[in-house]
Amino acid sequence: MTPENLHHLQSLLVSRTGYLLNADRAHLAEHRLAPVARREGYAGVDALMDAVRAEPPAALAWSAMEAVLNPETWFRRDRAPFTTFAREVLPAIAGVRPQGRVRVWSAGCAAGQEAYSLAMPALEDQTNVEIVATDLSQRALEKARTGIFTQFEVQRGLSARRLLDWFDQSEDMWEAKPRLRSAVAFSRANLLDEPPPGGRFDVIFCRYVLGDMAPERRARALDVLEQALADDGCLFLGLDETAGERPDSFRPVPGRPGVFVKSPAALRRAA
Repeated sequence: MTPENLHHLQSLLVSRTGYLLNADRAHLAEHRLAPVARREGYAGVDALMDAVRAEPPAALAWSAMEAVLNPETWFRRDRAPFTTFAREVLPAIAGVRPQGRVRVWSAGCAAGQEAYSLAMPALEDQTNVEIVATDLSQRALEKARTGIFTQFEVQRGLSARRLLDWFDQSEDMWEAKPRLRSAVAFSRANLLDEPPPGGRFDVIFCRYVLGDMAPERRARALDVLEQALADDGCLFLGLDETAGERPDSFRPVPGRPGVFVKSPAALRRAA
């Protein structure tokens, strides 16, 4: 990729998604853009980016950006946060909400494994839960809505019991059962914009999304998360992630890596 095209891609990603594409990831970005160039009928990555630069149609630019964003995820990633959610957070919040209704936001849900991982224990415990899952990638959301995963994908994080309880096998693919799919509402949203409508969320999962953002854009995303989280709610980040750009917004929960609640300063602002 030419330096001009790389710089343009970097600028697009930071301004539109917050993603910081370092020079050492340029080859990875080019590798991910190659299928987009072929799909859109361009001779190569530079031809694709030349078209984006010359007359940047929104659809083409977003196709390029979505390809570069990291789609890596799996069911019950790291396990411990999902155990904390199912055994501690979910019953505690349900116990103090009207009709026991709990609102959950999976922000940056990729192909849906995280959102479905949250829905399974809620349905098993018959919790009255509303799960909203959002992502920037339209292609990832299309896959998430189908609920269809490969053998490799379901083996990453799902026990044999949960796999058989919640998925039907069709040849070498596994499809989420209708009850599981209907428990999650998928939609396209940008974490740098406003939170999804419908009121504040009791639980937000935003795991391994902030770490790839430029610091000033990460601060903006944390502002959105603070605005979206209920005063007594819980925010789940990655195990090694912090709310460093907004220490006055969230404080970590001792003994629960990656779990945060609103800080006293944030609660005073909300009062």
